[in-house]
Amino acid sequence: MRRFAGKVVLVTGGGSGIGRATTLAFAREGATVVAAGRRAEPLAETAKLAGEASGRIDPMTVDVTDESAVARLMESIASRYGRLDVAFNNAGILGAPGLLSQLSQEDWSAVIQTNLTGLWLCMKHEIALMQTHGGGAIVNMAANIGAHMTIPYLGAYTASKAAVSALTRVAALEHIQDGIRINAVSPGLVDTEMSLLPGETRAQRDERIKGAIPLGRVADPAEVANAVLWLASDEASFVVGHDLVIDGAASL
Repeated sequence: MRRFAGKVVLVTGGGSGIGRATTLAFAREGATVVAAGRRAEPLAETAKLAGEASGRIDPMTVDVTDESAVARLMESIASRYGRLDVAFNNAGILGAPGLLSQLSQEDWSAVIQTNLTGLWLCMKHEIALMQTHGGGAIVNMAANIGAHMTIPYLGAYTASKAAVSALTRVAALEHIQDGIRINAVSPGLVDTEMSLLPGETRAQRDERIKGAIPLGRVADPAEVANAVLWLASDEASFVVGHDLVIDGAASL
């Protein structure tokens, strides 16, 4: 399929995990994909993995918590390509686990700044660029932990992702008249480094989560990427402000 042929797509956190899988999926469907992230090396590796994809991957470094850096990123996209059709705001961190009453302000701020403030800054500047050429589609990375379920010891992460779900709905209402569709995805455990405890193997993780996910396994990053591409495509043209849970029924 080439649903995104001729489209310009931005993926933040494109150097690994879900971001890398989604970047590659967009490129295979013909998009020019700006893979953005803090570190150049993982982004370059993502670009190399594109192989024979019909689209291309353009790595660009950015710290999403720095508004001037985000603004420069949008300026670079506008200068190189003249438009932005799709954005997947995926950059995020889990943060240090611990009791909320013992969480330091530094640890709290690190999670909120990246997962919530950074996502808001990206949306703010993406929307401004999309408005110049008649619209686009934005998909935000929320999580099943947040608006859909809670677990102990991840208070900052839970708060940040619940806020992303709510912010997505507000932004969707504010900008659908601009031709900008805004939605979110809320994955559960996915087969990425973030799903592993320190020193844990994938086999040990799979044993640990047995029984917690009714489907019986963690998701493959490509399964989340498929959902992101659908929400960003014309196939989802009537889907606005939705938060798509992808967690194997863990939050039911």
